[in-house]
Amino acid sequence: MVEELVAAGVTLVSAGAVYVMAAARVVKQYERGVVFRLGKLRSDVRGPGFTMIVPGIDKLRKVNMQIVTMPVPAQEGITRDNVTVRVDAVVYFKVTGPAEAVVRVEDYRFAVSQMAQTSLRSIIGKSDLDDLLSDREKLNQGLELMIDSPAVEWGVTIDRVEIKDVSLPETMKRSMARQAEADRERRARVINADAELQASKKLAEAAKEMSEQPAALQLRLLQTVVAVAAEKNSTLVLPFPVELLRFLERAQQGYAPPTQQSQQPVQEQLPSRASHADPASEGSISRQD
Repeated sequence: MVEELVAAGVTLVSAGAVYVMAAARVVKQYERGVVFRLGKLRSDVRGPGFTMIVPGIDKLRKVNMQIVTMPVPAQEGITRDNVTVRVDAVVYFKVTGPAEAVVRVEDYRFAVSQMAQTSLRSIIGKSDLDDLLSDREKLNQGLELMIDSPAVEWGVTIDRVEIKDVSLPETMKRSMARQAEADRERRARVINADAELQASKKLAEAAKEMSEQPAALQLRLLQTVVAVAAEKNSTLVLPFPVELLRFLERAQQGYAPPTQQSQQPVQEQLPSRASHADPASEGSISRQD
């Protein structure tokens, strides 16, 4: 009798252990458990930790609540200004309604991926090339709204959408490079012309000052000679400007020696002195003749 009771107890314990092993479930911290009893959704969502279900009757489906990073394959489209581009993006989303994500859509990951691709092609056709290249923040917000609208019904929330890369045809890249080069060359010419204008104004002012003070030109010439001599050149060619020659000419005129015209009155005075000579001398001269 005792042996039968012991055997029955062991059988009950074994059956209980098998039942517990079959009914026990562990839900991780980042997961939620959705229970279906005989195919019907239970209203209570199982939280993280240890939980029990009825084996053979209940079915537990775990849903990941972490943020999912999903790359969107590159989509080729034509922009509003008729340029063919290839654009790829990445979508960050998470499940906020585990029951809706399981019941309302068959595979919420696949649904979000297809919706992201469709929205990306749509946003390409509505945008210009300059917007795709420079104003990506606005396009990211537009993509997020387009994907988030239907995803809310699936218990999915779009955290953010980012456009990763915009691929352009090689011909378009060369055209943009030529355009950028031409624009930079135009700005360089404008800057150079502006510099020439400012330099000409300064040179005109310097010339005006030098015209009032001729010695300033000599000082400038000497400064130039000093600057050239500092380079340790073997040959130094020193030009003489016309202003320097005129300056020397004016200086020479100020200290000019007496000319023949200044000596002529002296020669003219000699006959006058002879006319006042002594008569005896005249007689002696005549006798010698």
